[in-house]
Amino acid sequence: MNRLEDKVAIVTGATGGIGRATTELFLKEGASVLMVDLSEDDLVDAIKEIDSNKVSYFKGDVSLLSDNQKAVDLAIERYGGVDIFIANAGVAGEIQSIVDYDEEVFDSVMAVNAKGPFLGLKAVIPALNERGGGSVVITSSVAGVTGASLLSPYVMSKHAVVGLTKSAAKECAEMKIRVNSVNPSPVETQMMRVLEDGFSEITGEETSKGSLAEQIPLGRYAEADEIAKLMLFLSSDESEFITGSVHTIDGGFTA
Repeated sequence: MNRLEDKVAIVTGATGGIGRATTELFLKEGASVLMVDLSEDDLVDAIKEIDSNKVSYFKGDVSLLSDNQKAVDLAIERYGGVDIFIANAGVAGEIQSIVDYDEEVFDSVMAVNAKGPFLGLKAVIPALNERGGGSVVITSSVAGVTGASLLSPYVMSKHAVVGLTKSAAKECAEMKIRVNSVNPSPVETQMMRVLEDGFSEITGEETSKGSLAEQIPLGRYAEADEIAKLMLFLSSDESEFITGSVHTIDGGFTA
């Protein structure tokens, strides 16, 4: 316990499965957390349920530099600085062939999944540097290291995250800012329900949780709190010599 005592974290996509689990774990470990997401109703509900005086929220769009900067400024105003930035916000987009994929949906996927973490880094690096260093963790996916039919824009965006992670890690090393990615296989979250339904609709065949889990050697989806534990490790001083690394957490999917 208290592995993040006196630390301040910003978590984007904070009301989703991974974001919520990460927020709650960070609070248990002593951090103050600013939750960032698009839905104010979801943020208010989460804050009420968590019931901690060390958590607050900001309604913002990670694809806008202005909102990323507002989140950083708010964390500094409320908690005195920023030590940890979890760039977790993401969207799946459509399940569709390249030929039939809607261009506007493509743009929205890239804006949130790839541009979002870039703008988050742009806003938070000066604040982390002001604290003498810190940790950035970006949520990628096994789709960031493999291919996937009918998910090309999502896969592109998650590969982009890996490139950003490696480049930012080198650029920020002198400032003692570490940058790593977490690359989960399917996680037991609402996003997977959407993907399962999408695959079934486009292929005309039932795509169940079980059929996708069969592709994972450990035979199941990850739980959100299992991803949060890796986020905690990469955000804590226990990983002080780890940067620029891609951390698959996939039950053996990419083995």
